Amino acid sequence: MKRGANAPLTRENPGLTGVVAGIRADAGAETVLTDNLVVAAILCGPDRKVVSDEHFVFFNQLATPDMSVQRIEEALGADRDQIEIDLHAVPDPVASIVFVMYVNDGLSRGRSLGRLRRCEIRVLDLATGAELIRSEDLAGALTAETGLALGELYRHQRDWKFRVLGDGYAEGILGLARDYGLTL
Repeated sequence: MKRGANAPLTRENPGLTGVVAGIRADAGAETVLTDNLVVAAILCGPDRKVVSDEHFVFFNQLATPDMSVQRIEEALGADRDQIEIDLHAVPDPVASIVFVMYVNDGLSRGRSLGRLRRCEIRVLDLATGAELIRSEDLAGALTAETGLALGELYRHQRDWKFRVLGDGYAEGILGLARDYGLTL
């Protein structure tokens, strides 16, 4: 799917109860960049701001308090990172879940996402492992950015949909924190 495109999930798959967001990022021989990539999920309210500090899932906070969204400790297959979402357990105040990636200390170390050879987000059926959605390669449009909003899982009426974002941030986690109301 291209940037900005969206697709229905639960309407097309009525038995879908959970999904896995898989992130693939390839920096080639740039191991310092690969070692410093952080993938996270931000659970937002209707105002597109994080519901609370406990609703930012990343390496220091592996799950939401209700366990509806959690990082998978060891990603399966070719995904670099995976985040599991129990669609029925996501609390009502959450309107969307935004999946982001940033370079930890990217601003101070001169590393950027523009060095990535490939970057994709995909959505899998949690029960079967079947791929439901895959973004286009987002790496080609990146230059000096150190943060990236990859995509979002969002409520639409009574269903869940997914949208590819591909929004880059030159300020990395600081820009993401500003836009999504995170406390760092």
